[in-house]
Amino acid sequence: MYNMPRIRDLDNSDFNPFISDDIAWGGVDDPYPTIARMRREKSVHKIDYREIFTGSPDPTFKSDEKYTILGYEAVSGALMSPENFSNSLFMDALGPALGRSIVMMDPPEHSRYRRLFQKAFLPQIVAQWQKEIIDPVIAGLIDDFRADGKADLVSQFTSHFPFQIVYRQLDLPAEDCATFHKLAMAQNFMPSHPHEAIEAGSRLGEYFDRLIDIRSEKPGIDLISLFATAEVEGERLPREIAISFVKQLVNAAGDTTFRATGTLLAALLTNPDMLEAIRKDRSLIPAAIEETLRWEGPVIFTWRSAARDVVLDGVTIPEGAAVNIVTGSANRDETRFPDPDKFDIFRKSTHRHLGFSTGPHVCIGQHLARLEMTRALEAFLDRLPNLRLDPDYPEPRATGFQLRSPRQVRVLFDA
Repeated sequence: MYNMPRIRDLDNSDFNPFISDDIAWGGVDDPYPTIARMRREKSVHKIDYREIFTGSPDPTFKSDEKYTILGYEAVSGALMSPENFSNSLFMDALGPALGRSIVMMDPPEHSRYRRLFQKAFLPQIVAQWQKEIIDPVIAGLIDDFRADGKADLVSQFTSHFPFQIVYRQLDLPAEDCATFHKLAMAQNFMPSHPHEAIEAGSRLGEYFDRLIDIRSEKPGIDLISLFATAEVEGERLPREIAISFVKQLVNAAGDTTFRATGTLLAALLTNPDMLEAIRKDRSLIPAAIEETLRWEGPVIFTWRSAARDVVLDGVTIPEGAAVNIVTGSANRDETRFPDPDKFDIFRKSTHRHLGFSTGPHVCIGQHLARLEMTRALEAFLDRLPNLRLDPDYPEPRATGFQLRSPRQVRVLFDA
């Protein structure tokens, strides 16, 4: 272990990003009927996505022209066309907290840096983390409640396990992890709590800046050491890019995976016939994960800005407009997925879901996310016999109009 700097909490130490989720992302039970109705009317609407559910547009965007894309063909086409739809809009949405990350870049600059970061998440590298990091984290969390015969799988497992994996990948001291987790979550709150989001990003930035200094001199095998010593085309990776990527990694690898895993568990437990089929045949787990990402992905939309005037489905989106690309709507487009609102692990899909996006910005950590979800589900089946929903609580279901996940998954099992 290194001589580590300490991480600083927010000035308002009472701010709790874990209970502010509904404020930021909307306690909407089911946005899909609304976006399905709009999608059937046309694929493109001149409205801000947030305004559909809150009555007011997203305050973080500077453009007065705002559009929402809903149909599968239009959504996938937009994500595949960086020459038409630029990621620069993320500077408004996330830049004040994250800094200048690769999520805000377009090709060729984005491609230049992505090739470097992607090396850290290749399948063969991710596979090495299974025994060293992933399995021990999962086992430790399950050990904490295994003897109880009951648990809330969200508060006691899913909201912790991907973050604990990130802690170990970054080689952070245990005493900093709680504050680190809090700041990582707080970065997401630009629309509703911009002061806390920016402050959280600043505190994480200063923390990682000092860590890069330390690990540049004495590199280890952790991700910070990797990025601290990495070179791009013969030059050292710019520090601001390294820091912003690590800050983004916390959200991309932690927040989305915890949400997706909670939804996977909720979906299977509310469909016990499918859970039983997986108990008998573990080869169905990959299909269950892909169906979860299609049916109820953790992130329902993303942003772009129109790099030029673009015509989609007869609607002209003017250059400079803010564009909401609703992957959650595309994943339930009935022209691509029959009976799209049904969760079905036996679905025979002919189209790829967009749960990890597509195009140049397809999720860089998708192999890690799939492995984490797989190992978590296998561990529950192996170590929690007769796992089932607790009938004393309502059935779990995802909520939110942007980031979606169940708030609780209350279960019983044979202790």
